[in-house]
Amino acid sequence: MPKKIVIVGGHGNVSLRLARILGPSHSVTSIIRTPAHEDDIKAASATPLLLSLEESPVTDFTKAFHGADVVYFSAGAGGKGGEERTKSVDYEGALKVFDAIEAVEGVRPRLILVSAIDVRDPEKIPAHYTEEDKALATRVRGHIAAYMKWKYEADKNLVKRDAFKWTMLRPGGLNNEPGTGKASIGRTHLSPTISRDDVATALAMLLEREDAAGLAIDIVGGDTPIAEGLDAMIKKGETDFLG
Repeated sequence: MPKKIVIVGGHGNVSLRLARILGPSHSVTSIIRTPAHEDDIKAASATPLLLSLEESPVTDFTKAFHGADVVYFSAGAGGKGGEERTKSVDYEGALKVFDAIEAVEGVRPRLILVSAIDVRDPEKIPAHYTEEDKALATRVRGHIAAYMKWKYEADKNLVKRDAFKWTMLRPGGLNNEPGTGKASIGRTHLSPTISRDDVATALAMLLEREDAAGLAIDIVGGDTPIAEGLDAMIKKGETDFLG
């Protein structure tokens, strides 16, 4: 059955790929803040909707989400504007979307949120990390400290909510290579990088996986077919968000 989908952060590289996958079979609305991007959204088989995570009120997002089956949150400041803007978009913008979903009357949409691998309390090092993972985590946190901090605060807020169903996908480093349809999923290491095509494929597959509710799913480059890896992770039922 065709679903009604809303993508927040619709002009992102992964979001445009996601819209191209889902648009031909579903009703996709992509939220953007820049009118100049409307043609790109339409070319990706989606309908553009102008709203700003920083300036539009929660009520506008609630209206946009009414009747939707799934909301994808794939927005981010992208490191532009310093920590203040990262906080405004990646944290406060995310909470605005969470609040807007909670305010939907009747059946609320599911949320599929794009986070990032290794988003966690910096004092809690996952047991499966190798020395290479630990070194990479230290380098990344030194380079994009504000991003990791505010993504963590947003994710920490989300895991406490039970008014709607949610799933997180946590990709590692991204590349623009053609997708392989394969990945390493669930309690992964921090490398290798993964194609944006493959992240979009995983997000599209999660559309039908209501049984992934409450899970944070790590994904990096690998050799397991994405559908198979997601299925194994979901059946295991062990979240990758360690707090």
